[in-house]
Amino acid sequence: MKYTFDSRVRYSEVDHTGAMTVPNVINYFQDCSTFQSEELGVGLKELRAKNRGWLLASWQVEFIRAPKMGERITIGTFAHGFKGFFGLRNFFMDDEAGEHLAYANSMWFFMDNEKGRPARPEPEDTQMYGVEPPLKMEYKDRKIKIPEQVQERESFPVRRYHIDTNEHVNNAEYVQMAMEFLPREIKVKELRVEYKRAAVLGDVIYPKVAMEADRSVVMLCDKEGAPYAVAEFS
Repeated sequence: MKYTFDSRVRYSEVDHTGAMTVPNVINYFQDCSTFQSEELGVGLKELRAKNRGWLLASWQVEFIRAPKMGERITIGTFAHGFKGFFGLRNFFMDDEAGEHLAYANSMWFFMDNEKGRPARPEPEDTQMYGVEPPLKMEYKDRKIKIPEQVQERESFPVRRYHIDTNEHVNNAEYVQMAMEFLPREIKVKELRVEYKRAAVLGDVIYPKVAMEADRSVVMLCDKEGAPYAVAEFS
């Protein structure tokens, strides 16, 4: 079952060039799946009552063109598969002519919050979404190859504004953190993010950065070097 909503690009969502930022595209996609779950009656309140939740394992986002401030857009999503603990979901952002501005694949896992481990969703957790044919795109592995040579950058703490309703760093905030280490004028054509484990308030992020010819990789790690998330920008 496809779900869409219409919006207009706000001033607060654009950068100094007047184009929507990469993290705000991610925010729109996250909002879209959240809206769908709320309308289907399997939103935050219902999942919390069962001590369950869907957590993001990975993103693959393809960017065609960044929408400009004031532009009217349509954001959509649909599930294209469920297997074991995991759910697969596509997203798209279209302009007024129906042309893709960005589109994405994502992998989510169903979490037993009480036990702190993945749980197999029941039919009542997935049936209402339905399953649609996947978008036509090159689907890449969710595992990101770590470069051999990386540079360590200055650490920083997790702030309160990074935290979402799960009491974890929000998925889009990791992307914002990682982009701070990229050149300002970089044009991101593809973003892949692999989420390893959740950072929480009080944690300290130790970034490791690698700039290669065709990609930039930012690892957001703990003090021991274990990554919370790995982001690849192409």
